[in-house]
Amino acid sequence: MPEVRIQAEAGRAVGSRPSRRLRAQGKVPAVIYGHGTEPIPVAVDARELRAALTTEAGLNALLSIQVAGSSHLALAREIQRHPVRGTVSHVDFQIVRRDEVVSSEVPVTLVGEATEVHRGDGVVDQQLFSLTVRATPANIPNSIEVDVSGLSIGQAIRVADLSLPPGVTTEVDPEAAVVLGQPPQVKPSDLEAEAPAGEAEAAAEAVPAAEETQASEGEGGEG
Repeated sequence: MPEVRIQAEAGRAVGSRPSRRLRAQGKVPAVIYGHGTEPIPVAVDARELRAALTTEAGLNALLSIQVAGSSHLALAREIQRHPVRGTVSHVDFQIVRRDEVVSSEVPVTLVGEATEVHRGDGVVDQQLFSLTVRATPANIPNSIEVDVSGLSIGQAIRVADLSLPPGVTTEVDPEAAVVLGQPPQVKPSDLEAEAPAGEAEAAAEAVPAAEETQASEGEGGEG
């Protein structure tokens, strides 16, 4: 995985008000930490950060952060976003070494066509959308592809069935379901179609009950 170079400004003021001013200037407040280094408050250009985190590696891009004449190899962690706009409002950069194993969340992508499931009007139900893996920073995969072409209704693809790249492991439960082949689902229109028949049965059952009531009332009148 190639490194993505990014510039950072050291010496930013901490606190809500200074952070708001930085965002208004198109910058994102951040912190660099890890490996015994004192946390370094920095600011990075929002567009540069967005470009760095939208490569094929996504949020797991290996970053070379240049700050105050020093370079730090890092991964983006604890990314906070604006609740409405979705823009990054704060990010923590964790310093890493090339030879250390780290944990990362990797997206799970379905590939192939589940012909048998669709032929039976079933549903391909994805249960796991990301997988926690352990690997050295350069070996973190961009995604984990899961081939569903052999999936049938009633079958499941589990974590144990995944083919992870060399040097990549996971501690997620091997029996955890990644994707299921579900049987046909009941649609609201099907329930509506059954409603008249149900009403007819209820009406048919109500007729004898009404006749019995009339008969008992008639017998009471004769007495």
